[in-house]
Amino acid sequence: MCSTGGPVDINFDEGLKTKDYKCKDCGSSFSTIGKKVRCPTCGSDNCIAA
Repeated sequence: MCSTGGPVDINFDEGLKTKDYKCKDCGSSFSTIGKKVRCPTCGSDNCIAA
């Protein structure tokens, strides 16, 4: 069944943990999950785990 316009409940698995990263291009620090990490500030993929 599909519905639109109502609230969305998203249940995240408590096993998912974010990692902290720092962008080597703009210096922004951020947390995210996933393998292909991109800086949310500048879009660079030149990021390292902090």
